[in-house]
Formats: sequence, C-alpha cells, structure tokens
Amino acid sequence: MLVSNSNRSARLQYMANGFRVLSPGDHVVCAVTGARIALQDLRYWSVERQEAYASAAIASEAMAPR
Repeated sequence: MLVSNSNRSARLQYMANGFRVLSPGDHVVCAVTGARIALQDLRYWSVERQEAYASAAIASEAMAPR
C-alpha cells in the first residue's frame, strides 16, 4: 500500500538557508492568513518564530515591530 502525502500538512524545521521536513506533506499553512502554501512554492519563513508566510508582504508585516 502506498501512502500519499497529497492534501496533508507537512511539519518543517525552518533554518536560515532552507528547511527540514519533520513530517511529510505537500503544504504548510501561512501563520498570518491561514492560506495553504505548497512546499515547492514556500519562500518566506521566520527561523526565530518557526512560521511560514505566503508572501514577502505578509512576512514583513508579521515581523514588523509593534
């Protein structure tokens, strides 16, 4: 029996130059908007907060001082 990772959220460890897959899946969820981000499209994250973001604008907004 084959196990498919489609339609399953991955668990990642975000690092400075990439990420490591801790639990397989095909997407992660944006920490701000809740949007699904396909792993092949993931470009923005916070190493400190261990969060993924759907776009540069969303990442900038999330990391802006309050």
